[in-house]
Amino acid sequence: MSNEENNAPAGLWTRHTVDETRKIYSDWAENYDADVTEWGYATPTRIALALRQCGANVEKPVLDFGCGTGLSGMALKAVGFAQVDGTDISPEMLEHAKARGIYQHLWLGEPGSMGHVKRGNYPIIVATGVISLGAAPPETLDQLLDVLPSGGLLAFSYNEATLSDRGYTDRLDIAVLAPDLELAFEEDGPHLPAKNMSSTVYVLRRT
Repeated sequence: MSNEENNAPAGLWTRHTVDETRKIYSDWAENYDADVTEWGYATPTRIALALRQCGANVEKPVLDFGCGTGLSGMALKAVGFAQVDGTDISPEMLEHAKARGIYQHLWLGEPGSMGHVKRGNYPIIVATGVISLGAAPPETLDQLLDVLPSGGLLAFSYNEATLSDRGYTDRLDIAVLAPDLELAFEEDGPHLPAKNMSSTVYVLRRT
């Protein structure tokens, strides 16, 4: 079946320019929740549970980077995280996230920049399906690690398409060689079961 028959934007899991990415998610915003729910989107809950397994303090503020329509924020709230802020480069996606009423602060982000976020602002950072083919480029991992404080946790996922791209896997391999970073969690599991797609969830801890 084609992507269109499966409701997915054409060429979703391939590399795109920033403008192409913005257009994909702008056009998809209205139907995104219904589509990924139909596909059994499992990664947000898996990431939230991985953080709890790693001992994340649910009273500490969380940055939901690339929050989209807020599905990851909902998963974080469901397992007890009390303070969740979100950012995304798509105004249309952010409008849906805002309507959920679960974020303390939401703002429109700029690709390649953390904006006002400085190291230490967020001891927990989540990027659910964000650093991936069709979304943010590999260097986004470095961008997030740059603002992760000592003792902080960064939780993110790579889907199958992303895991097949050396640009992404090499960035991760290099990151975990840093003396002050450790891979606290790694687990393959369901991503979009209806599409027979899996993802690997990772949690990095800065020591």
